Amino acid sequence: MRRRDFLRLLPLSAAATLPMLRPAQAQSLWDMMNQNRSLSDAEREANSAAAIQAIDTVEPILSYDTANNLQMAIAQYEPFVASGGWEQVPQATYGVTIGAARDGVIQLKRRLLSSADMAMVERVDDVMDAPTDAALRRFQARHGLQVSGQVDEATWYALNVPAETRLHQLRLNLLRVQCMASELADRYVVVNIPAAFIEVVEGGMVQRRHTAVVGRIDRQTPILKSRIQQINFNPYWNVPVSIIRRDLIKYMNENPNYLTEQKIRIFDGSGNELQPSQINWQTEEAVNYNFRQDPGPLNSMGNVKINFHNPHAVYLHDTPTKGLFGDNARFYSSGCVRVDQVQDFVAWVLRDNGDWGATEIQTVFTTGERKDVDVSNPPEIHTTYISAWANRNGVVSFRDDVYEFDMAGKVTFEA
Repeated sequence: MRRRDFLRLLPLSAAATLPMLRPAQAQSLWDMMNQNRSLSDAEREANSAAAIQAIDTVEPILSYDTANNLQMAIAQYEPFVASGGWEQVPQATYGVTIGAARDGVIQLKRRLLSSADMAMVERVDDVMDAPTDAALRRFQARHGLQVSGQVDEATWYALNVPAETRLHQLRLNLLRVQCMASELADRYVVVNIPAAFIEVVEGGMVQRRHTAVVGRIDRQTPILKSRIQQINFNPYWNVPVSIIRRDLIKYMNENPNYLTEQKIRIFDGSGNELQPSQINWQTEEAVNYNFRQDPGPLNSMGNVKINFHNPHAVYLHDTPTKGLFGDNARFYSSGCVRVDQVQDFVAWVLRDNGDWGATEIQTVFTTGERKDVDVSNPPEIHTTYISAWANRNGVVSFRDDVYEFDMAGKVTFEA
């Protein structure tokens, strides 16, 4: 049966389109051998690598090509959704991994078949086998989840997002990409908020991708377009008033030594330094002063700050807390964007400055020297909201609607 026919028929009568399933007690010798088999580390790594390779192409998520790819994805999803979409995966699949035989694996396999993550098979049973492991890892990669081959909570929720919701995302993001694609320069940076990653694009191709940490739901990273103008090495951090009000006052009430421990100093409007004991922390008096964190290993911006003009006072920066880059949902900041492997990103930004290669950047990181560098060829930067995209191979990626812009039907983001 062709995949198109399978996808058309499955939602209407899944049982009719799949081979008859035998009871667990009537398993063949092949079933029992497969059930007891576990993948080697090399095989698991190969499955993960194949899953990541399917999405890790040189195609940008924001380009004319993306718009064409989204149109093709919509054409594939529309008839499938019209036929009823895919079935739900039961909670019985929680924690299932290779070799397990469990209720719900049949539905899991049919779900992975219906979204083309799994190749067509002759029969479907309740054993989590090697092809299903590879398919699950591919699904996880497409949805920005940890590629583990295990049905964890985040994976289960993603599996059960209705097909019509995914089609809505595709249509909405096509409009977003079409609105922005005509305005792109040859050299630009895209911060995609729902995916919490950054693409560095030049000549229509992605040069690098960087994992990012973006604004949490109550302190969102704003949508904007600008140009990266300046790099501050080993910067001071001037604490925004919003963070003084929301965080610093609370921290000082919990721990009176917080500012001292974090190397944050206080200055009045004339530049005179104050001591924490001179401020009444039971009130909001602190918002009348300037708080500045010294450069160093505790600095919230790490080794570098990346500036671009915008009315929101946000920027890109390094961070001393790099462990967050390994999380699925990286929505922790107060609006600014933290960049993983930031030295490589800065090297690309300063490429046309001539004297700022990887070696020079690492040296200034190591020495802690305070230095500001104007960018000779400022690249565009777009912080945007693309929750669904596709590549020319037909692989479609989705992300959660973290700021609920999809739910609100937002296409443009003007204030």
